[in-house]
Amino acid sequence: MKTDSQLQQDVQAELRWEPSVDAAHIGVTAKNGVVTLTGHVPYYSQKRAAESATERVSGVKGIAEEIQTSLSDFSKHTDPDIAEAAITAMRWNTLVPNEKIQVKVENGMVTLLGDVDWNYQREAAKRTVENLTGVKWISNEVNVKPHTSPVQVEDHIKKSFERNAQLDANMIKVEAHGGEVILKGTVRSMAESRDATTAAWGAPGVSLVTNQLHIA
Repeated sequence: MKTDSQLQQDVQAELRWEPSVDAAHIGVTAKNGVVTLTGHVPYYSQKRAAESATERVSGVKGIAEEIQTSLSDFSKHTDPDIAEAAITAMRWNTLVPNEKIQVKVENGMVTLLGDVDWNYQREAAKRTVENLTGVKWISNEVNVKPHTSPVQVEDHIKKSFERNAQLDANMIKVEAHGGEVILKGTVRSMAESRDATTAAWGAPGVSLVTNQLHIA
């Protein structure tokens, strides 16, 4: 098991390795496997990149993400500017059914609302918006409408796990109740836990994934 000092050093090294993150502006502390990220970055997408990089590090059991998004005065955008940019960006993204998604912006905080048929459409909307200048945070409240039976959902997810070389399918139990999926069992890292969640969301009809996986 890594000491807190070793874990801190490994996370710092991974952040320096990640090209989309300016590690010089991010502070890292570790305690009992929980890593706290602090500092300031200019874009929301960099917050997410720093979090994803931290998840990849072996020994990380939890993340407290306290990074702030701060823009210089000359590059600040008003809420109407951000909303208009978000709507335009989603209109140009063929993966996003923009006519089904509404955008609400308050103090740089973006909320996405609506109903879609697939989770990839929900995620595509968020990815499109998170790279826009002025966005400080995103609350993705877009719903996925279920359209398959629970048995079909479980089967799709289990087969996805079996195809994924990064996952030990035998260690993960899948329960489906309508479009809601619960993952139980044990995984080796936060990255594997995240991959399991991502794979579960990829099944048709999934409207909610609850990750109850434990990190060994």
